[in-house]
Amino acid sequence: MAEITIQVLEGLERGRVFESLETPVTIGREDDNSIQLNDERVSRFHSKIQEDGDRIILTDLDSTNGTRVNGRPVQLRVLRPGDQIAIGRCLLIFGSPAKIAEFLGTAGPLRQQDTSPAVATGATLDLPLQADDDLELIEFFPGGPPELPGQLTPLQQAQLSDMVSFIHDRIGSILHAAVSVTPADAFKQLDPPSVEEAVDGLPGEPVETEDRTVGEEMVVAVETWQRLLALEMELAVYLRSIAEPSQLRDLTG
Repeated sequence: MAEITIQVLEGLERGRVFESLETPVTIGREDDNSIQLNDERVSRFHSKIQEDGDRIILTDLDSTNGTRVNGRPVQLRVLRPGDQIAIGRCLLIFGSPAKIAEFLGTAGPLRQQDTSPAVATGATLDLPLQADDDLELIEFFPGGPPELPGQLTPLQQAQLSDMVSFIHDRIGSILHAAVSVTPADAFKQLDPPSVEEAVDGLPGEPVETEDRTVGEEMVVAVETWQRLLALEMELAVYLRSIAEPSQLRDLTG
Protein backbone atom coordinates (compact mmCIF):
# COMPACT_ATOMS: atom_id res chain seq x y z
CA MET A 1 0.00 0.00 0.00
CA ALA A 2 1.59 3.26 -1.17
CA GLU A 3 1.79 6.47 0.86
CA ILE A 4 1.45 9.84 -0.83
CA THR A 5 1.71 13.53 0.04
CA ILE A 6 -0.59 16.26 -1.23
CA GLN A 7 0.24 19.97 -0.82
CA VAL A 8 -2.55 22.56 -1.07
CA LEU A 9 -1.52 25.74 -2.90
CA GLU A 10 -4.88 27.44 -3.46
CA GLY A 11 -8.30 27.23 -1.80
CA LEU A 12 -9.61 27.55 1.74
CA GLU A 13 -7.17 24.81 2.82
CA ARG A 14 -4.21 26.72 1.33
CA GLY A 15 -0.99 25.94 3.15
CA ARG A 16 -2.02 22.50 4.42
CA VAL A 17 0.12 19.47 3.73
CA PHE A 18 -1.48 16.03 3.81
CA GLU A 19 1.41 13.65 4.46
CA SER A 20 1.73 9.86 4.54
CA LEU A 21 -1.77 9.22 3.21
CA GLU A 22 -2.30 5.54 2.46
CA THR A 23 -3.90 4.82 -0.86
CA PRO A 24 -6.62 4.79 -1.95
CA VAL A 25 -7.15 8.48 -1.24
CA THR A 26 -10.42 10.26 -2.03
CA ILE A 27 -10.78 14.01 -2.52
CA GLY A 28 -14.07 15.87 -2.25
CA ARG A 29 -16.40 18.11 -0.29
CA GLU A 30 -17.75 15.46 2.12
CA ASP A 31 -16.26 14.74 5.53
CA ASP A 32 -15.71 11.09 4.62
CA ASN A 33 -12.98 11.95 2.09
CA SER A 34 -9.29 11.53 2.90
CA ILE A 35 -8.87 15.17 1.79
CA GLN A 36 -11.85 17.45 2.32
CA LEU A 37 -11.97 20.62 0.21
CA ASN A 38 -14.49 23.27 1.23
CA ASP A 39 -15.49 24.59 -2.18
CA GLU A 40 -18.93 24.51 -3.79
CA ARG A 41 -17.32 23.69 -7.15
CA VAL A 42 -15.90 20.49 -5.68
CA SER A 43 -18.19 17.45 -5.90
CA ARG A 44 -19.06 15.42 -2.81
CA PHE A 45 -16.65 12.71 -3.97
CA HIS A 46 -14.63 14.36 -6.70
CA SER A 47 -11.44 12.36 -7.38
CA LYS A 48 -9.62 9.25 -6.23
CA ILE A 49 -5.90 8.49 -6.10
CA GLN A 50 -4.92 4.83 -5.95
CA GLU A 51 -1.97 2.54 -6.54
CA ASP A 52 -1.81 0.22 -9.53
CA GLY A 53 1.37 -1.83 -9.58
CA ASP A 54 4.13 0.66 -8.96
CA ARG A 55 2.18 3.61 -10.40
CA ILE A 56 -0.14 6.14 -8.78
CA ILE A 57 -3.35 6.73 -10.72
CA LEU A 58 -5.72 9.70 -10.44
CA THR A 59 -9.35 9.06 -11.41
CA ASP A 60 -12.06 11.69 -11.78
CA LEU A 61 -15.21 10.29 -10.15
CA ASP A 62 -17.59 11.75 -12.75
CA SER A 63 -17.42 15.08 -10.94
CA THR A 64 -19.60 17.98 -12.02
CA ASN A 65 -16.76 20.37 -12.86
CA GLY A 66 -14.06 17.88 -13.74
CA THR A 67 -10.43 17.46 -12.70
CA ARG A 68 -7.40 19.01 -14.39
CA VAL A 69 -3.78 17.93 -14.22
CA ASN A 70 -1.20 20.47 -15.34
CA GLY A 71 -3.97 22.53 -16.90
CA ARG A 72 -5.55 19.71 -18.89
CA PRO A 73 -8.91 18.02 -18.15
CA VAL A 74 -8.44 14.33 -17.34
CA GLN A 75 -10.53 11.28 -16.51
CA LEU A 76 -7.55 9.02 -15.75
CA ARG A 77 -3.96 10.09 -15.23
CA VAL A 78 -0.72 8.49 -14.07
CA LEU A 79 0.60 11.01 -11.55
CA ARG A 80 4.21 12.10 -11.30
CA PRO A 81 5.75 14.07 -8.44
CA GLY A 82 5.17 17.76 -9.00
CA ASP A 83 1.95 17.38 -11.00
CA GLN A 84 -0.59 20.16 -10.40
CA ILE A 85 -4.13 18.95 -9.71
CA ALA A 86 -6.90 21.52 -10.13
CA ILE A 87 -10.19 20.67 -8.43
CA GLY A 88 -12.73 23.44 -8.35
CA ARG A 89 -10.93 26.56 -7.16
CA CYS A 90 -8.33 24.46 -5.33
CA LEU A 91 -4.86 23.75 -6.63
CA LEU A 92 -2.99 20.75 -5.25
CA ILE A 93 0.54 19.49 -5.79
CA PHE A 94 1.23 15.76 -5.83
CA GLY A 95 4.31 14.75 -3.84
CA SER A 96 6.47 16.17 -1.08
CA PRO A 97 9.28 18.65 -1.86
CA ALA A 98 11.82 15.86 -1.28
CA LYS A 99 10.01 13.44 -3.62
CA ILE A 100 9.67 16.11 -6.30
CA ALA A 101 13.37 16.95 -6.05
CA GLU A 102 14.24 13.25 -6.24
CA PHE A 103 12.03 12.76 -9.30
CA LEU A 104 13.62 15.74 -11.07
CA GLY A 105 17.08 14.47 -10.24
CA THR A 106 18.11 17.57 -8.31
CA ALA A 107 20.87 17.52 -5.76
CA GLY A 108 18.76 18.69 -2.83
CA PRO A 109 15.43 20.15 -1.74
CA LEU A 110 13.79 22.52 -4.19
CA ARG A 111 14.29 25.48 -1.92
CA GLN A 112 18.07 25.02 -2.20
CA GLN A 113 18.37 24.58 -5.95
CA ASP A 114 21.00 26.35 -8.00
CA THR A 115 19.94 29.79 -9.26
CA SER A 116 22.02 29.62 -12.42
CA PRO A 117 20.31 31.25 -15.44
CA ALA A 118 21.14 28.27 -17.63
CA VAL A 119 18.15 26.11 -18.49
CA ALA A 120 18.81 22.47 -17.69
CA THR A 121 18.92 19.99 -20.52
CA GLY A 122 15.64 18.12 -20.82
CA ALA A 123 11.95 18.89 -20.71
CA THR A 124 10.83 22.50 -20.55
CA LEU A 125 7.46 24.00 -19.79
CA ASP A 126 5.91 26.81 -21.82
CA LEU A 127 4.58 29.76 -19.85
CA PRO A 128 1.80 30.42 -19.33
CA LEU A 129 -0.13 27.17 -19.01
CA GLN A 130 -3.57 26.87 -20.53
CA ALA A 131 -5.95 29.04 -18.54
CA ASP A 132 -8.21 27.23 -16.10
CA ASP A 133 -11.63 28.83 -15.68
CA ASP A 134 -12.01 27.20 -12.25
CA LEU A 135 -8.88 29.02 -11.07
CA GLU A 136 -9.86 32.46 -12.34
CA LEU A 137 -7.67 35.02 -10.64
CA ILE A 138 -9.32 37.83 -8.69
CA GLU A 139 -7.69 41.22 -8.22
CA PHE A 140 -7.30 41.29 -4.45
CA PHE A 141 -5.52 44.66 -4.39
CA PRO A 142 -7.04 46.88 -7.11
CA GLY A 143 -5.69 49.97 -5.37
CA GLY A 144 -2.08 48.77 -5.51
CA PRO A 145 0.20 47.03 -3.01
CA PRO A 146 -0.89 47.06 0.64
CA GLU A 147 0.90 49.37 3.04
CA LEU A 148 3.71 48.07 5.19
CA PRO A 149 2.92 47.75 8.91
CA GLY A 150 4.13 50.60 11.09
CA GLN A 151 5.66 50.82 14.56
CA LEU A 152 7.61 47.60 14.22
CA THR A 153 10.29 46.64 16.68
CA PRO A 154 13.84 46.31 15.28
CA LEU A 155 13.48 42.52 15.41
CA GLN A 156 10.18 42.63 13.53
CA GLN A 157 11.70 44.97 10.95
CA ALA A 158 14.57 42.55 10.41
CA GLN A 159 12.23 39.56 10.14
CA LEU A 160 9.97 41.35 7.65
CA SER A 161 13.00 42.44 5.63
CA ASP A 162 14.34 38.88 5.58
CA MET A 163 11.00 37.48 4.40
CA VAL A 164 10.58 40.02 1.58
CA SER A 165 14.23 39.58 0.56
CA PHE A 166 13.76 35.81 0.44
CA ILE A 167 10.71 36.15 -1.83
CA HIS A 168 12.42 38.77 -4.00
CA ASP A 169 15.56 36.65 -4.42
CA ARG A 170 13.63 33.46 -5.23
CA ILE A 171 11.36 35.12 -7.81
CA GLY A 172 14.36 36.89 -9.35
CA SER A 173 16.28 33.63 -9.77
CA ILE A 174 13.27 32.01 -11.45
CA LEU A 175 12.72 34.92 -13.85
CA HIS A 176 16.43 35.02 -14.63
CA ALA A 177 16.32 31.35 -15.63
CA ALA A 178 13.70 31.91 -18.35
CA VAL A 179 14.96 32.03 -21.94
CA SER A 180 13.34 33.03 -25.21
CA VAL A 181 12.24 30.26 -27.57
CA THR A 182 12.29 32.66 -30.54
CA PRO A 183 15.62 32.89 -32.37
CA ALA A 184 16.93 36.42 -32.69
CA ASP A 185 17.00 36.24 -36.49
CA ALA A 186 13.30 35.33 -36.58
CA PHE A 187 12.22 38.82 -35.53
CA LYS A 188 10.93 41.16 -38.21
CA GLN A 189 12.14 44.73 -38.04
CA LEU A 190 9.16 47.03 -38.48
CA ASP A 191 8.45 50.68 -37.98
CA PRO A 192 4.71 50.63 -37.29
CA PRO A 193 2.71 53.60 -36.00
CA SER A 194 1.97 51.57 -32.90
CA VAL A 195 2.64 48.20 -31.35
CA GLU A 196 -1.06 47.36 -31.53
CA GLU A 197 -1.17 47.95 -35.28
CA ALA A 198 1.89 45.77 -35.75
CA VAL A 199 0.27 42.93 -33.85
CA ASP A 200 -2.96 43.30 -35.85
CA GLY A 201 -1.00 43.20 -39.06
CA LEU A 202 1.02 40.11 -38.17
CA PRO A 203 -1.10 37.85 -35.97
CA GLY A 204 0.93 35.29 -34.11
CA GLU A 205 4.31 36.61 -35.24
CA PRO A 206 6.77 38.28 -32.87
CA VAL A 207 7.41 41.95 -33.51
CA GLU A 208 10.50 43.71 -32.24
CA THR A 209 10.23 47.39 -31.41
CA GLU A 210 12.71 49.79 -29.89
CA ASP A 211 11.57 49.21 -26.34
CA ARG A 212 9.82 45.83 -26.21
CA THR A 213 9.04 42.62 -28.06
CA VAL A 214 5.48 41.49 -28.75
CA GLY A 215 4.63 37.82 -29.20
CA GLU A 216 7.85 36.40 -27.82
CA GLU A 217 7.51 33.32 -25.62
CA MET A 218 9.69 32.43 -22.66
CA VAL A 219 10.30 28.97 -21.28
CA VAL A 220 11.86 27.59 -18.14
CA ALA A 221 13.09 24.15 -17.19
CA VAL A 222 10.69 21.94 -15.26
CA GLU A 223 13.06 22.16 -12.29
CA THR A 224 12.73 25.97 -12.34
CA TRP A 225 8.93 25.75 -12.59
CA GLN A 226 8.91 23.47 -9.56
CA ARG A 227 10.98 26.05 -7.65
CA LEU A 228 8.17 28.54 -8.29
CA LEU A 229 5.56 26.06 -7.03
CA ALA A 230 7.69 25.36 -3.96
CA LEU A 231 7.88 29.10 -3.28
CA GLU A 232 4.10 29.43 -3.57
CA MET A 233 3.68 26.58 -1.08
CA GLU A 234 6.08 28.24 1.36
CA LEU A 235 4.07 31.47 1.10
CA ALA A 236 0.84 29.52 1.64
CA VAL A 237 2.28 28.04 4.83
CA TYR A 238 3.37 31.53 5.96
CA LEU A 239 -0.13 32.90 5.39
CA ARG A 240 -1.83 30.03 7.19
CA SER A 241 0.57 30.16 10.15
CA ILE A 242 0.00 33.92 10.52
CA ALA A 243 -3.76 33.34 10.76
CA GLU A 244 -3.45 30.14 12.84
CA PRO A 245 -0.13 30.19 14.76
CA SER A 246 -1.05 27.12 16.79
CA GLN A 247 -1.19 25.00 13.63
CA LEU A 248 2.27 25.92 12.35
CA ARG A 249 3.84 22.68 13.59
CA ASP A 250 1.15 20.57 11.90
CA LEU A 251 1.51 22.46 8.62
CA THR A 252 5.26 22.14 8.39
CA GLY A 253 5.40 18.53 9.56
